[in-house]
Amino acid sequence: MREPLPAPNQVFTPLTVSLESGMVPTMASLGMEDVDNAGLTGFIGGESAALERLSYYLWESERILEYKETRNGLLGRDFSSRFSPYLAMGCLSPKTIYHEIRRFERERRANESTYWLVFELLWRDFFRLMGKKYKDAIFRLGGPRNVDTSAFRYDESLFWKWANGETGVPFIDANMRELNKTGFMSNRGRQVVASFLAKEMRINWVAGAEYFESLLLDYDVCSNYGNWNYVAGVGSDPREDRIFNVQSQASRYDASGSYTRRWLPELSSVPPERLLQFPSLDAKELVSYGVYLGSNYPKLLTRKPSFSGPT
Repeated sequence: MREPLPAPNQVFTPLTVSLESGMVPTMASLGMEDVDNAGLTGFIGGESAALERLSYYLWESERILEYKETRNGLLGRDFSSRFSPYLAMGCLSPKTIYHEIRRFERERRANESTYWLVFELLWRDFFRLMGKKYKDAIFRLGGPRNVDTSAFRYDESLFWKWANGETGVPFIDANMRELNKTGFMSNRGRQVVASFLAKEMRINWVAGAEYFESLLLDYDVCSNYGNWNYVAGVGSDPREDRIFNVQSQASRYDASGSYTRRWLPELSSVPPERLLQFPSLDAKELVSYGVYLGSNYPKLLTRKPSFSGPT
């Protein structure tokens, strides 16, 4: 693995015109909700913040030693490395992360978790290889394998229910609302909601990938479309029947219901064990928890997409 390039001694400015630096605009001045994004997601931009995060995750907290066990978490700042926005924006290079992990392994400790974070960097590189190899095929409905796309449909109304977190499936809706509010979603959440759109709803997966592209703070062309290719069954995964069971995923990764209730406060009174059985709860029980389907929480989607759409 090559060493990172040294920091430049001089910044070159090819512009010949004089520009005033001005003030960095606020969210409110741009007509957007003034959300405390750092408080919600823990992301502050720039190289200095990126290097601070790298130092914290490895050397100060040693959370890297728990990465394999916690990487599928949903709540909090430290269940994963959270390097992805800095990688996507060029604030942090994969070579810098790699060599810092190797130094940590030499000076502190190496375990499965330190290996696994390097493995995730390699997975990121693999998607770049796929992008270079298959070029614009990664954006096509049939993907790099050019699979039969007749099963995919597009229904605008159903798509926006998914996008707005209004499917009536709590675990799906919670993840989508987090994305809409913060521009971030866990890796586990991304796989589950993508599978739900492509495999359960049979909606054109490209629309989902484009929606992610429009919102993700860590949007990266190859990683985003590579993951969607993989989940939709049009990429390099030979298992065409891969489907993420939503109830099983929620039970495994949000058994306490704390994540779901964080983003769906209207379900805050539903006990964790009943939240996992939510689609089967009758109206009387839901009313006892203050949940009114079709009023303060959406009804479960009951129909399939009805017409073909863009490819």
